Amino acid sequence: MELLGRIRTERHEMPDALRKVADAILASPGEAARLTIVDLAERSRTSTATITRFCRALGFAGYAELRVAVATETGRVAQQTWQTDIGQEILPDDSLEKVLGVVSGNDIRLIQETGDQLDLAVVAKVAQAVAGASRVLLFGVSSSAAVASEMEYRLQRMRVPTWSRSDAHSALTDAALLGQGDVAIGISHSGRTREVIEVLAEAGSHGAITVAVTSHPRSPLAEVAELVLTTSSRETTFRADGFAAIHSQLLVLDVVYVSVAQRTYERTRQAFDVTVRAVAGHRLSEGDI
Repeated sequence: MELLGRIRTERHEMPDALRKVADAILASPGEAARLTIVDLAERSRTSTATITRFCRALGFAGYAELRVAVATETGRVAQQTWQTDIGQEILPDDSLEKVLGVVSGNDIRLIQETGDQLDLAVVAKVAQAVAGASRVLLFGVSSSAAVASEMEYRLQRMRVPTWSRSDAHSALTDAALLGQGDVAIGISHSGRTREVIEVLAEAGSHGAITVAVTSHPRSPLAEVAELVLTTSSRETTFRADGFAAIHSQLLVLDVVYVSVAQRTYERTRQAFDVTVRAVAGHRLSEGDI
């Protein structure tokens, strides 16, 4: 995962002192890359010891390595002109061209960040489990429910027995009936939605393989899951983190979906042929237009 995206994602789970350092860097990455460790400590109202702890928490040996990484990433971003609108505020009088630039720039960036940090070894494990599952349960609330519903449709079309739920009682009932060989996938940007955590914990207690799709790898949801698929999110005007995470969630689950299709190639191809023929009569031919 690119450094700034990782800092943005993990800052919510950091102690207060480290979060101050993260905020100081994210506020102006290019300027932060030019600061000495003493300057950054003053800017973030922390200490040089805290800066060192922050570096080690991100896997760097020291501050020099962190500065180089931030400088490298900000330099690369500066060369990509489509990113110039990322993070800008959308005001009431802004043109639709401006709105399009901000929204599309953020979405493209989020998809790239998600792809960069996605653990393909975990994707392979999830796809293998889903491909051989007796039952697959997907659960999310609010905007995550729409993502779960889309994945349900895709898997069902490949003859994978799949249910998505947006109601906690129904989901808990289904989770209690899962067992060995079944899969439960909980979707939550924050990883702190109580209902999703409860459903995944219930499914896991009965032996099902549990999968979390979240932007926060240290969240309570990630802690109860056997496998974790991480997403990226970035707030823009009128689109809080949960809404902004939809494209990232769809990307992650789309990669899982295609990987499942690869593992069930003949069955999936036959299922697609059958379903295409089933709905063919509902499509207008060129002569009907």
